[in-house]
Amino acid sequence: MTTVLDTPVRRPTPMSLSKVLSLPWPVLGLAYLAGYVLLDWVSFLHPFAPFGITPWNPPTGLSFVLVLLFGQRMIPLLFVAPILADLLVRHLPLPWTTEFRTAAVIGGGYAVGLIGLLQPKLRFNPTLGTMRDLVLLLVVAGASAAVVSVAYVGLTVDAGLLPLADLPAAAVQYWVGDMIGIAIVAPFGLILLTRGRTVRLSVETAVQVAATLVALALVFVFAERHHSQLFYVLFLPIIWMAVRGGLEAVTVGVLLTQLGLIAGVHLLPGDEVDVTGLQALMLVLAMTGLIAGALVTQNRRTALQLRLHQDSLARLARLGSMGELATAIAHEINQPLTAAGTYTRLVAETLRDDPHHLAVSETADKAAAQVQRAADVVRRLRALIRLDQSGRAPVPVARIVRETLELMHPELDRHGITVTARLAEDLPPVLVDILQIEQVLLNLIRNAVEAIDGTGASHGSIVVSAAAEGDMVAIAVADSGPGFPPDFPGPEGSTFGSSKADGLGFGLSLCRSIVEAHRGRLTVDQPTRGAVVRFTIPVAKVSDD
Repeated sequence: MTTVLDTPVRRPTPMSLSKVLSLPWPVLGLAYLAGYVLLDWVSFLHPFAPFGITPWNPPTGLSFVLVLLFGQRMIPLLFVAPILADLLVRHLPLPWTTEFRTAAVIGGGYAVGLIGLLQPKLRFNPTLGTMRDLVLLLVVAGASAAVVSVAYVGLTVDAGLLPLADLPAAAVQYWVGDMIGIAIVAPFGLILLTRGRTVRLSVETAVQVAATLVALALVFVFAERHHSQLFYVLFLPIIWMAVRGGLEAVTVGVLLTQLGLIAGVHLLPGDEVDVTGLQALMLVLAMTGLIAGALVTQNRRTALQLRLHQDSLARLARLGSMGELATAIAHEINQPLTAAGTYTRLVAETLRDDPHHLAVSETADKAAAQVQRAADVVRRLRALIRLDQSGRAPVPVARIVRETLELMHPELDRHGITVTARLAEDLPPVLVDILQIEQVLLNLIRNAVEAIDGTGASHGSIVVSAAAEGDMVAIAVADSGPGFPPDFPGPEGSTFGSSKADGLGFGLSLCRSIVEAHRGRLTVDQPTRGAVVRFTIPVAKVSDD
């Protein structure tokens, strides 16, 4: 066997992010630089002065996608990309000293924001599964863009390239451009790469796209006098997409709308369109659509959790009936087991003093021990089903982990999975029913194995870790699998049951019930790769003995 390191149990997500993540980082870096330059070239229209202050800056959104999905190792590219874009698109409009200073401002400003967003304490999920994740992304983007815009324009003023009087207008346009790029490109890219798709093709989708194109046509046909008023027609298809398709559909809608605006601005003479005004309205449209889409998605997930919770309650009700049945069975079986144990002990005691029957006496002793073991198993099974507390006693955490991994040894070997146990030193014993907690840990590890095996990988890794947290001990199972699906409701909404023909029905819901019966808490987390399930159990205090 090998020992595990990573996160628990998940179904593979539909997207090939795992394939993208498996690409060598130099390939990813070159693809990012090429995409950055291409987007900068496409969006270089109506600049404020001859350098790169434009109404729309999609390369910034691409930078967010790069770092949030592929980690902080990609941050140095944020300093290289602006210089490369200025070289190839604008032919270095700034002096070299100013060019390097502005690149440092852009790369450094957004690097600080992204590093902060990736801090574990914030628990930001790049799949944008909740409204909280979207708001965190937009708040960090807004703050970072504000710092970068003021610093960038300030450097151009300091270099004598812009008059001081233009600083407020240029900074506002820079901020709006970067926010537009982040709000449109970043959610679209994050959802596409983590979920594998944005919208499902259907007749309704085609009608929504057609409605967006018609609205764009209305905006630009009357652009000379009425574009600001008619712009609000674009809200209709965006809200439609939000209500019907949630955040995934909205990201496509705002991207399509922005591309239409760019095409319209290119086709119409520059003096007929207030580009900055249109982009300010576009920012409001994008924010409105994203928030509406996130609310719809979150409400759907809440409704799903409610349905799953109802199903879980129904299953747990049946589990209560099973407990009563187990009590009756245990009562009936214990009587013959007790009699069998008594008879075998009598045989052993009768033959013990006869030197000719020592072997038979030893066999009878073993039989009596096995009868007692069978009685204990029946009793503990009833306690497990009823979440009984009478069997709790101080137990070393190392024993729980060791015995569980021993039980999983054959399955881990069969799937070629390496397991690593990382237990903090001097862990206090915990007050638990060892059978129940071992069942929780066993289920989490088995789920992790199935998640890794579901990806088709020939090997994988799982990490089981434990550390003291006040009067509790936290045990975590992390795996190298595909992670939880974006719509995964969490342990509080997961059903108690199994979709496998040979499953025992020990889902996260029952694991949560067992942990909470021990005054602990079970949570799930999904880092950039893999997933983690973590639960806490109480320390065995002296007063508990």
